[in-house]
Amino acid sequence: MPHSSDDPGASSALPEQAFGTGGLLSAEDPRVALRRDRLLAALTLTAGMGLVVGVPFALKAGAEFFMPTAAAMVVAIALIPLLEWLEARRVPPAIAALFCVLLFLIAANVALAAIVVPAVDFFQLLPRRIDRIQENLAPLLDLYSNLERYVNRTLRRLASTPVRQSPTAAVAPPSSILELAATSAPAVIIQVLYAVLVSFFFLSGWTRLRAKMITNRESFGGAMATARVIQDVVDDVSSYLGTITLINIVLGLVTAGALHLLGMPFPLMWGGIVALFNYIPYFGPVIAALLVAVGGLMTFSDVATALAAPAIMYGLHLVEANVVTPLIVGHRLTINPVLILVSLSFWGWVWGTIGALLAVPLLIIIQTIINGAGKPDIAGFLFEHGTLVRQPRRRSRRAEKSDGPVVDSHAPVA
Repeated sequence: MPHSSDDPGASSALPEQAFGTGGLLSAEDPRVALRRDRLLAALTLTAGMGLVVGVPFALKAGAEFFMPTAAAMVVAIALIPLLEWLEARRVPPAIAALFCVLLFLIAANVALAAIVVPAVDFFQLLPRRIDRIQENLAPLLDLYSNLERYVNRTLRRLASTPVRQSPTAAVAPPSSILELAATSAPAVIIQVLYAVLVSFFFLSGWTRLRAKMITNRESFGGAMATARVIQDVVDDVSSYLGTITLINIVLGLVTAGALHLLGMPFPLMWGGIVALFNYIPYFGPVIAALLVAVGGLMTFSDVATALAAPAIMYGLHLVEANVVTPLIVGHRLTINPVLILVSLSFWGWVWGTIGALLAVPLLIIIQTIINGAGKPDIAGFLFEHGTLVRQPRRRSRRAEKSDGPVVDSHAPVA
């Protein structure tokens, strides 16, 4: 029944009961609102789970595109501080980006010349050094002969089988990245060229891209949050790669000097291998030690001297991982070792060795973005009614006296 204009109390009661201060209905049942929020949370988590399940297979199937793109983005992000330093000195963005890319290519070419070229020459001797390896391993095989007879007989049968050496034409090892790309499959050439171009164009347009991402936000708080996340990603990735690269170079040089004193051929090659695999936490040093052990067994005639080479290498790694890296890195930014292992396993499965090398930088980027944007709160959905939870904002890198947080990816080894 319509309210009469003569009843002022009735006309004023309707807005108080049906409308809130914002002009919207406020008398909604809290239980209905809770069910709606949980429904939205369920849909969000379901879509997120489907995305998590589907993305790995998409990344693996499209590795020819995603892998060089991810590598180019990680390298470009690591070079942003150098780009900004050049632009601050009035260097044009395109020239500064070209300088950064050329500097990286020169460094990669030097690493290739120090590792790949002598490695090809050294491991071409492997078929002719099988006998020496068998002689060095004979005491170890005899030591375990009483533990497993069947395995021992199988190993002896394999060790006594002569190696058939098929005549092969001598192939000159590649001396540069261009020569290596020229001798590779056309797809590899396209991927390398694509990654270089992505890095160049990303760096040349970085200043405009960052300004656009910040100014396009609708609120001042959103603009500040976007700027903070961008700066955190750049600081974390560049600091991690810069510090770990410096540590790995020093470790490689010290290892090369120790192996040179031991009498190992191509000490710079072994130092480069140790430095390269040290980018892969936990598993990389073990793989490097196995390669050095193979080199020692190929070089020396007694097993003690042969195994001294990997022992020295791994001893230096233990000092670096438990003393040097914690002293330099400290606890400015640490990542759960479980997350590092999961990231290594995931990206190694998706993209192989390149994925393992990119695992920690990609983990840093993803974790920084999630911490800034908010992550799904599965426990809150199950036991409460939340959907997103934000991490407490860390103190700005600009306010820190250090150069920036670095991931402590080398856990102490017992």
